[in-house]
Amino acid sequence: MTQPTLFAADILYTGMGSPIRGGGVVVSGQTIAAAGPLPELRQNYPQARELPPRRVISPPPVNAHTHLDMSLYDFQPLPYFRWIPEVAIAGRAQRGLEGAQSGLESIRASGAAGMGDIVWDADTLEWLLQESEVPGVAYWEVLDPNPATAQATFEATRERVKGWRKLERSGGLRLGLSPHATHTVSHTLHRLLAEYAAGEGLPMQIHVLEHPSEAELFATGAGPLAESFLASVKRMGTELSIAEVIGREPAPGLSAVSYLEGLGVLKARPTLVHMVNVTPEDITVVAQSGCPVVTCPRSNRNLHCGTFPWQQFAAAGAEVALGTDSVASGETLNIHDEVRAALAIHPGLDPRLVVRAAVKGGRRVVGGRVPFIRRGEAWSDGYLWPEE
Repeated sequence: MTQPTLFAADILYTGMGSPIRGGGVVVSGQTIAAAGPLPELRQNYPQARELPPRRVISPPPVNAHTHLDMSLYDFQPLPYFRWIPEVAIAGRAQRGLEGAQSGLESIRASGAAGMGDIVWDADTLEWLLQESEVPGVAYWEVLDPNPATAQATFEATRERVKGWRKLERSGGLRLGLSPHATHTVSHTLHRLLAEYAAGEGLPMQIHVLEHPSEAELFATGAGPLAESFLASVKRMGTELSIAEVIGREPAPGLSAVSYLEGLGVLKARPTLVHMVNVTPEDITVVAQSGCPVVTCPRSNRNLHCGTFPWQQFAAAGAEVALGTDSVASGETLNIHDEVRAALAIHPGLDPRLVVRAAVKGGRRVVGGRVPFIRRGEAWSDGYLWPEE
């Protein structure tokens, strides 16, 4: 008779309930015999051979926010308003299908169970829908701050979506929509896209409150983000004000979150990415709306955006997931690197919250069932998270 093995871990997450400290899994052959607190397993399975404890035993994590098509960029940690022109814009020639192919291989090699990828190139999106063996969502990125062209942009997007949905495959990526950010999509287009996504069952992601200057834009209509954004719009041959883009005058007390709520966008339950520079009221609104949140700790740190208020979101009952962002700002697409960074960047946070976010939170964002680590299920060495 084969001697059972007891795999011990500092944190065990079975996919059910909450992760536990000091847990383990007893495996006989390739079948799970039991999972739970270590003292109970040692008492009930004294014959089991116990291995040195691991950091984490859990179903594999999900990379809930990526930009695969930027994977040929070099990693450059710079302040936000230098990074955009010097890295994101300057490197546009490197962005596209080849980068996405390289990025997808990195995601696969990392062992991620799924991903949420933002895509701005049609050829890249079609390739991902047809070829990706990693499940999740490919979000088509939409940008248009001009209310006058909102209807035309929406109709073009809707026609593309109709064709692309025919490329969806079982076990592959689903199609989603990503209105780029609160201020880069007009109030009219935000409403149209949210209503359409809700009616069609399309998941959404929106970049929200990544940098402190976004809060200033909504409160005053001024600041570095407002200035750089309006300058870029002018270079494209259009004269717009912040009030014209958002459909109302900026005002103290107006935030990016309350703005989206007022438009009815949060009713579609989009995933809100970054959410670093929020108010307590923002956190309450997001939690009550049921919108998941994705944090990208390394990117936030490297672009000098601030630190995600994780504990406050957790206390409010919001669903938090974890993403790497692009290699240009996050360094790698390895979600295990992001988990380790999250633990270092949030030293006072219960590490069980980070593990749950990477697993359960990620699947809440991109879909898919969390496999359970329980008696009678098949054992997988993929449940042993890498130590380094």
